[in-house]
Amino acid sequence: MKDKILQLKQNCIALDIEGKAKYKLCGTRFGGKPDVPDGFIWPRFESEDEDGVTANRPLSFMAQFNCEDFAKYDSERLLPDHGLLSFFYEMDSQRWGFDPKDKGCARVFWFEDTSALTTAEFPDDLEDDFKFPMVRVKMEKGVSFPSEDDFNVIFPGENENDEFEDAFEQATGIAVYDAGGGSQLLGWPDVIQGTMFDECEFVTQGYYMGNPEGYAVIPEAIRKEVELTAHERWRLLLQLDTVECGDFELMFGDCGHLYFYITKEDLKERRFDNIWLISQCC
Repeated sequence: MKDKILQLKQNCIALDIEGKAKYKLCGTRFGGKPDVPDGFIWPRFESEDEDGVTANRPLSFMAQFNCEDFAKYDSERLLPDHGLLSFFYEMDSQRWGFDPKDKGCARVFWFEDTSALTTAEFPDDLEDDFKFPMVRVKMEKGVSFPSEDDFNVIFPGENENDEFEDAFEQATGIAVYDAGGGSQLLGWPDVIQGTMFDECEFVTQGYYMGNPEGYAVIPEAIRKEVELTAHERWRLLLQLDTVECGDFELMFGDCGHLYFYITKEDLKERRFDNIWLISQCC
């Protein structure tokens, strides 16, 4: 089991998101106003909020990354080495990603030519609570290992005696509960409520995953195929943890994460419009 855990090691880019940021055009940062090309149409998403009000709401700008900043940490050259990657999420309804109708609640844009970008203004109907202050983002090279949930999917039956925690610590020198967490680009997700690769595949195929009844209607052949291959098809693009800066705190649910997933094929082809968003919390 130790060898299998080490075989699954992935590189990631650890993100330290804290402290006030100074504005820089096309700079890496959380919050503030995004830098966009002329003619940019601010993304919107129609949904029902917790009060039952349906509206076509603007997404919140979450973060942008100048690709040159993380290129030296991306040893596998999975991400673009130029341009700007920008992440948006609709914060009012805060969709979880288990419903096919959640498509569009999060968006990722890759702007290749940074010389053509200028700072956007917020939409008039974006509520002040969903306009976030600029927060500094520091990066460093990291490594990540699968959670027990993901390991059990990849190697079914290997963990029958619940030996994963001991094997993980022996293999990595890190206790399971001290591994992962935080914000990162790439790598294995810090799983809170269970593996997500198959959920990404099922939902993007049109199946509702918000209750057991939704899972039950999936044909058995499709279930087996997805559960065997989804982890090979999908990978984590960005994991966003709680952000704190001075008096500002943004927490997703109860100590949760936002996860932006993308298929390996779409990542290779730079089709960032095909991401899928999942939210999990304690």
